[in-house]
Order: sequence, then structure tokens, then C-alpha cells
Amino acid sequence: MLMMPGIIIVAAFFLIPLALVAMRVADGPDGWATYFVILTNARYFASLVQTLVMSAGVTLTALVLCAVCGLFLVRNRFAGRNVLTALLTLPLSFPGTVVGFMVIMLAGRQGVIGSISDAIFGEKFVFAYEISGLFIGYLYFSIPRVILAVMASAEKLDPQLEEAARSLGAPTWRVVKDVILPGLMPGLISSGAICFATAMGAFGTAFTLATDIDVLPMVIYTEFTRNANVAVAAALSIALGAMTWAVLFAVRCFVGSSADVAPRGGA
Repeated sequence: MLMMPGIIIVAAFFLIPLALVAMRVADGPDGWATYFVILTNARYFASLVQTLVMSAGVTLTALVLCAVCGLFLVRNRFAGRNVLTALLTLPLSFPGTVVGFMVIMLAGRQGVIGSISDAIFGEKFVFAYEISGLFIGYLYFSIPRVILAVMASAEKLDPQLEEAARSLGAPTWRVVKDVILPGLMPGLISSGAICFATAMGAFGTAFTLATDIDVLPMVIYTEFTRNANVAVAAALSIALGAMTWAVLFAVRCFVGSSADVAPRGGA
């Protein structure tokens, strides 16, 4: 009985809608073969690859930046530290459309970068509506989700392990590789998975910026609203959800197996 509220919520907001979306694919002119259509159609396949590459690039960049910044913020106390931390986590309160609008204000036709480049070089640098602008928007949106997890992992690191490694003659890069990164790895993996899943399905930022960029959420929106191609939109939605779920499931299994191994290794 205690499980019933959770089961009802999962069924109402996930299982039943997912089944209805899958039925839409079967009701299309190509039936279940629609899934093969999205792989053989050049535009659909290109959008799939571009979304995967974009999400992976955003995730990797966010992990590198947040690992450095998060470790620095945990290990150092200085004036304005709390303010800087708050600014880095501020995008958590912004919807995707606001993030996209901020990128336009930075690198749009009337943006700051364009005005500066026009004053210096006589030419406006505008990239808000290109793949680089979308990358910046996704990255800005992802940084808070990663840096909070990294800071939580960094606070659990034992400084004595690093001191022991240095006393044994380990260079800085070896300390980072063998002591710091393994300690940060659980936070990096979990936050990286969330970052990847968020970038895969981000719509608000893409809707604001990706006017001529075929990322998967925009292709789904276009096929459903403008082309009335419900079967293809449903198949793309299922494919997007399946890929995101597969990544999250793999990360959960990896983190779980690492946690199981850790106690035996420590003993």
C-alpha cells in the first residue's frame, strides 16, 4: 500500500504517456519501420549525431571547468567566495529561454561581443545563433548542476592523503591523477550523467537560439507542430528518451559497482 502513490505517479506521468507515444509510431504510415526511417534519413540521423556530440562536448567541458573551480572554492577561503559560488549556481533558477536570451545579449546581433568587435575591427562577431552559441548556452545551463556535486565530493577529500603522496616524492600531476581525481570521480560521474541528459533534452535554450540548427528536440518540435508528422516525432522522442535512459542506467550501474568494490578494497 505504501508503494501505491509512487506506482500511480509513475504510471500516470511516465508509463501510460510512453505507451501512447509508442502507439503513435505504430499507427504511422511506416509502422514500426519508422524507427529505421530516423536512422536512414540523412536529416534525422545528422540531428541525432549532432545532439550526441553536442551533449558529450558540453558534459566534458563542464566537468573540466567545474572540477578546477569546485576544488579551488573548497580549498580556499577568500573575500567574495560565497558571492562567487552563488553566481556559479545562479543558472539553476533560470529557465532555458532566459539562458538563451542571455546568450543573445552576449553574442547576438545587438550583443556585447558584436558591439566591441564592431568598434575595434569594424565588423560584428555574431555567433549566438550558431552551434557555438548553443554550446555556450548549454554549458552555462549545466555548470551549476556539476559544480555543486564536485564541491560536495571535494569536501570529503582527505588532505592527509595528498600530503602523504607528496612526502613520498609524487609530482603534482601524479597527486591529481592518483589521489584527487579518484576522490572526485563519484561526483564527476553522477553530475556528468545529469549534465548529459539535460543537454540531450534541452528545449528552451534550443528554441531560443537554434533557429537553423537541427538538434533533436528542435527536430521533434518541427515534425510535430509544423509538418504534422506525428509518427516520426514520436519515434524521435522514444529514441531520445532511450539514449538518455541508457546513459543514466549505465552510470548508475558503474557507480553502484564502484561502491561495492570500494569496501572490499579498503578492507
